[in-house]
Amino acid sequence: MGTGIYNNVDGKLVELTKAEVDAFPSVSEAELRLRDLRLTRDDMLARTDWWASADLTMTDAQKKYRQDLRDITKTYKSLKDVKWPTEPTS
Repeated sequence: MGTGIYNNVDGKLVELTKAEVDAFPSVSEAELRLRDLRLTRDDMLARTDWWASADLTMTDAQKKYRQDLRDITKTYKSLKDVKWPTEPTS
């Protein structure tokens, strides 16, 4: 049985081993799960940063998507149960 705790490595989720999880004794499992969620969310936001360039105008769908990503930790606390918003096509 796996640990259920992941690390975002170059955009791919890699499950931590028990030894790796045990290396963070002062951090609760819930905090690690939330950290994983934030890391993945931050990566997804970073891939859309160009939408906010000064010479571009974001669509309402793009603005909503980015806001939904920023707000994801208000609803979800781990990657296991998160439902990601759909990235707009334009």
